[in-house]
Amino acid sequence: MNRFLVKYPKLLQILYPKRISRIDDSKSIYLSFDDGPIPEVTPWVLETLRTYQAKATFFCIGDNVANHPEVFQEILKEGHSIGNHTFNHLNGWKNSLENYVDNTIKAEAIIKSNISGATSTKLFRPPYGKIKNSQAKAIGKLGYKIVMWDVLSGDYDQRLSPEACYRNVIENTTAGSIIVFHDSIKASKNLKIVLPLVLKYFSEKGVKFKSL
Repeated sequence: MNRFLVKYPKLLQILYPKRISRIDDSKSIYLSFDDGPIPEVTPWVLETLRTYQAKATFFCIGDNVANHPEVFQEILKEGHSIGNHTFNHLNGWKNSLENYVDNTIKAEAIIKSNISGATSTKLFRPPYGKIKNSQAKAIGKLGYKIVMWDVLSGDYDQRLSPEACYRNVIENTTAGSIIVFHDSIKASKNLKIVLPLVLKYFSEKGVKFKSL
């Protein structure tokens, strides 16, 4: 296994069974994108997904939704799912319970203000995957399902080549996997090479791409 690959450890899945890390689905995989929406990357992601009739889940930073509401609307119009990624991409380990919850609620407010209809916003992914038990409990009381992952692509890692990133994904993804990519400028170098290849590889195997 490539040293850059980060899977959600099985021990953590046992310790925290309420945190979703994969889906019981024998025919589909679940792409997710963190840290957007931004005009420099997110529209390209949407166009690429559309080419393969793929759906995904976008865990949005509230501040980015506030600054780029038109890009957020594009995600909704394409029929993808959205989730809360805090307002300022907070590291739970470095923030108090009060600050973390308040920041999440702030993100929820801006997301809801940009949604019409019954689209759910009750999916939450902690930035960096770092969240204290007290924070997770409080987020759960707000009605959120905490979504982790099965495979982290590593697209954001500047040490990781596109080829290594691609191998990470295809060698470690199985049916039901939740894969993390990032629609961010930092990740775009790898993302713009790897995402089309991943979509092509699994589409040719008859695998479907679903949103959460």
